[in-house]
Amino acid sequence: MLGKGLCGAVITAVALGGCGVQTPQPSGIDDPYESSNRSIHAFNKGFDEVVFKAPPGKPRSIDNRFTRSVSNVGSNLGLPGKVVNSVLQGRPEPAVKNTFRFLLNSTIGIAGIFDPAGAAFGLPAEYTDFGETLAVWGVHEGSYVELPFYGPSTTRDAIGTAVDIVMNPVGSVFRGSDAVGATTAQVAGKAADRKIYGDAVESILYDSADSYAQARLLYLQNRRYHLAGQENNDADAWDPYSDPDN
Repeated sequence: MLGKGLCGAVITAVALGGCGVQTPQPSGIDDPYESSNRSIHAFNKGFDEVVFKAPPGKPRSIDNRFTRSVSNVGSNLGLPGKVVNSVLQGRPEPAVKNTFRFLLNSTIGIAGIFDPAGAAFGLPAEYTDFGETLAVWGVHEGSYVELPFYGPSTTRDAIGTAVDIVMNPVGSVFRGSDAVGATTAQVAGKAADRKIYGDAVESILYDSADSYAQARLLYLQNRRYHLAGQENNDADAWDPYSDPDN
């Protein structure tokens, strides 16, 4: 769904012989597929309008106990994949933190419905994915692309998304109806995120003069900022919102 890429921005295959390779930070916008990207964006926007867009007069964001619980369950099921990616990146600290978070929320938090790891133990989720793993391995960003349902991405992150789906440890543990239930919970979690951050997402999609250009800019800014912060331990991270004259 389109909200996946945008929520990541509103909130964030090729091994080159080991981890820790510094990839030069890209700049500008490389969008050679703009025509087809805009067609996919129109499809995604139409899907969002039918499934998620708030009716006139209704709140765009729905952040209550139910949506938070659904979001928590989906996010919890995504933690094992984040642990694997942190290990592949040679970053043991976030791997350990996400492991403890998963264990706490899966048990005390009743399968992730609640978030005692964050609320009581100060263990927020450490976000990462295989697109970031590729960046750590030295794979360049590539061109901007928009994926059906998933929304804004790049060629590197599109490969990362596909690998994350295939190597998701949850899919290896569960079988049959349990696997279907786990997958359904993760999809429902993404849908809940879309409603929780509905105001920000809908302001981009429906209030912008050019929602495609706005979504593209926001995604690239936030993705590059996140990756720069990870590579430089946040010390010299490029802030897309800073004053260029300072």
